[in-house]
Amino acid sequence: MEKVVFIDGDGQKTEFYCLEQTILGGVTYLLVTDQEEGDASAWILKEIPAEDSEQATYQIVDDDAELEAVGEIFSQLLEDIDFM
Repeated sequence: MEKVVFIDGDGQKTEFYCLEQTILGGVTYLLVTDQEEGDASAWILKEIPAEDSEQATYQIVDDDAELEAVGEIFSQLLEDIDFM
C-alpha cells in the first residue's frame, strides 16, 4: 500500500494510504484510507488536472451517481475489502 501526501491550499500536509487506483471515462480516481491496517475511513478522490501546472489537484467525490459508479469498480477490484 502506497502512502500519498496531499498539500492543501494553506500548505498543510495530509497523509493517506492509496488502496487502489482506476480510470473511468478518462478520469483518474484514487481509493484512499487514513490508516494502513484495520478498520479505517476511506474516501474516493477524483483527479482534477491543472492546466497550468504539472501537479494535479484531487477532490473528494461527493456526487452520488459518480460515487456509486466508481465505488462499484473499486469493490470489484478489491474483493477482499468490505465496503460499508
